[in-house]
Amino acid sequence: MMDGFLSMGGYAAYVWSSYGAAALVLVGLLVLSLTGLRRVERTLATLEAAKPRRKREPKVGPVPTASPATETAP
Repeated sequence: MMDGFLSMGGYAAYVWSSYGAAALVLVGLLVLSLTGLRRVERTLATLEAAKPRRKREPKVGPVPTASPATETAP
């Protein structure tokens, strides 16, 4: 039973080499992604250390003004 599964009906060389190639590509993408992430994190840490943080100024909305409709005529 297991021998039949591993031989893949005579296509074992193609099937297993395809699985191997796909696994290598996925591992390569994982390694590239992790090294890129670490590089970007180091760059971000360097930039954050080089420039002090600014304090945020409170947001000030528009000053309400009296509209002509609310004013009463004498």
